[in-house]
Amino acid sequence: MAEGATSRNVARDVDTKNEELSLLVRSAQQAGKILGATSVMLLEFPMDSLDRLDVVKAVEAEIEQLQPHTVTTHHSGDVNIDHRILHETVVTTNRLHPGHPVRRLLAFKVPSSTEWQPPSSNVAFQPNWLEDVSETLDRKIKALKAYRSEMREWPHARSVQSIEHLARWRGSSVGYDAAEAFILLRELK
Repeated sequence: MAEGATSRNVARDVDTKNEELSLLVRSAQQAGKILGATSVMLLEFPMDSLDRLDVVKAVEAEIEQLQPHTVTTHHSGDVNIDHRILHETVVTTNRLHPGHPVRRLLAFKVPSSTEWQPPSSNVAFQPNWLEDVSETLDRKIKALKAYRSEMREWPHARSVQSIEHLARWRGSSVGYDAAEAFILLRELK
């Protein structure tokens, strides 16, 4: 939905970040291929200065086209503004009404965003849904390595090693080799 490269400057200027933005697009597309995604769409919204209704309409259009059963979104307590806006947008676009396709709504943790929010500032990430990713963790790690513009070196929370350690720890807490943790926001049978 958004890119963070231009928000790191004092004044947002896409022209000074063309190379970095091109790398982001290539990295996201390569990671998507590794994961088996049929498409990767980058909308490049300036999330912290955009009319929220524009974001809602874009997400609604995707839900209408894809008709997903399950939607995952950022945790509401992330430190990144765009993550919180997208969380609110996903919740808004998945209001229950007859014929709505989304039956399960999950929130995920973003390393170096979710845990960096002080617990007294927002709700803490307390997962209640664990998915066994033992068979797919290697593919996830390979995709993260392809998404190098967003990754950091160890011991950063967004390093490949840290993410693998977390998946192994989450898995070991429920008897899997590796697991991904979520908060179940809603599930309808």
